[in-house]
Amino acid sequence: MAEERIVSAENTDFAEASIEKTLRPQVLAQYIGQDRVKNELTVYIAAAKKREESLDHVLLYGPPGLGKTTLAMVIANELQVQIRTTSGPAIERPGDLVAILNELQPGDVLFIDEIHRLPKIVEELLYSAMEDFYIDIIVGQGPTAHPVHFPLPPFTLIGATTRAGLLSAPLRDRFGIVEHMAYYEEADLVDIVERSAGVFNMAIVPDGALEIARRSRGTPRIANRLLKRIRDYAQVADQAAIDQPIADHALKQLQIDIRGLDSIDRKILKMMIDYYQGGPVGLKTIAANIGEEIETVEEVYEPYLLQIGFLKRTPRGRVVTLAAYTHLGLPYPEN
Repeated sequence: MAEERIVSAENTDFAEASIEKTLRPQVLAQYIGQDRVKNELTVYIAAAKKREESLDHVLLYGPPGLGKTTLAMVIANELQVQIRTTSGPAIERPGDLVAILNELQPGDVLFIDEIHRLPKIVEELLYSAMEDFYIDIIVGQGPTAHPVHFPLPPFTLIGATTRAGLLSAPLRDRFGIVEHMAYYEEADLVDIVERSAGVFNMAIVPDGALEIARRSRGTPRIANRLLKRIRDYAQVADQAAIDQPIADHALKQLQIDIRGLDSIDRKILKMMIDYYQGGPVGLKTIAANIGEEIETVEEVYEPYLLQIGFLKRTPRGRVVTLAAYTHLGLPYPEN
């Protein structure tokens, strides 16, 4: 199991999920960042409302913590319809899906998080539901088994996934609107931090918001989590507002450096440099050295190091780059 990290983009607990709800924007005008996605959705939503039709099915994909769930809520608000939320692992049997679809009203939104984890038998039921708004299921067993036809009201399915490559082609092709959620620019993260500070009734100065934004790994969820922890340090220090010095002090205590790396990120890089001369190093070897599963290294620790150019993938394994040596203050090997 990966240890809990403050720079993890995953939801860590129920309390954090509750706080996130209070920070979420309600309409597209309040949603910060992802301008290309917002501009496209604004057109599609306006057109659907003008035609008095349900919005085409939407697939949102990208790394965790970038606001896919929030955007689904915003889309439902903009359409002025109800939203029903669930997740791929929660729908275990066809009957679970039938129960959810049966509660939908015309035009409603069904949001399925982690849609790539839907069981195959449930996914196949979705094909006719998405395309023709009906599902056929078999009731009973043996000689008494018979098909039942369920007509459905027109609805919008919004699927969210961090691993679009795991979606089957038939399911992916049934989404008319496919949007990629990109990591956030620093300026957008500053705006998010300042807005969240207002929700928390905590004063923050621009250089304090910038310090948090630059260490947030391009991810709003991490920015909000860091803000909450820095708020604690500021209040204990009787600081009236979060400024750069208090933000820097708190983040150093949390072992998060100026590029958003935490102790585990640095441990991986230094292990590769000290034991394997910077690589190439295979995933199995990295996982064994830090005591984690291969999937955890590949899905949790590696993506950000690749994104900022501190690691690169080669046919022989992972290699530490010159940028990582420079950041760690270590000499780059001449060979």
